[in-house]
Amino acid sequence: MRGLAVELFADYAFFIVFFHVLGAIVWIGGMIGMRIAVHPGLQHIEDPRQRLARTLEIVRNLFALVAPFIVLILLTGLVMGLSVAVPGTPEETAVFVKYGIWGAMTGNYLLMVRRRNEAERRFVAGDLAGARERMAPIANLMLPVNIALGVLALVLGIFLRGF
Repeated sequence: MRGLAVELFADYAFFIVFFHVLGAIVWIGGMIGMRIAVHPGLQHIEDPRQRLARTLEIVRNLFALVAPFIVLILLTGLVMGLSVAVPGTPEETAVFVKYGIWGAMTGNYLLMVRRRNEAERRFVAGDLAGARERMAPIANLMLPVNIALGVLALVLGIFLRGF
C-alpha cells in the first residue's frame, strides 16, 4: 500500500495536493461562509417557519456539496500521508494527528447531517420548536468546532509541506 502511495504521489503530486487543498477550501470555506455570512443573514427573515425552511434547505445543500470533498480529502490525504510520513518522525505524528482531525470532523459532520434530517422530519410534522431545538447546536457548537479543527488541519498541512 505504501509503495503504491509513494508511486502515485511521485507521478501525480501536483494533482493530489491540488485536489486535497480544493477539498479543504470547499469544506472549511463552506462552513465558514455558512456560519459567518449565511446564518446571520437568515436571522433577518421574520417569519419563523420561513426562516427554518430556508435554513434546512441551505444546510442540506451545503452538506450535499461537501460530502464528496470529504471523501476526496481522505483519499488524497492517505496518499500524501503514506508518501511523506517516515516512521518515528514529527511528520509521521503530524500525519496521524491530521487523520484524527479528519475523523473527528467527519464524525461531527455525520452528526450534523443526522440532526438536520431529524429537524426536517420535525419541521414537516409541524413541530417547529423541536426542529429548532435539533438545529441550534449545529450553528452554535458543531459548525464552530469543525471550523476550528479544519483550521488546525490546515496549519498541520503547511507544516507537512515544509514551510
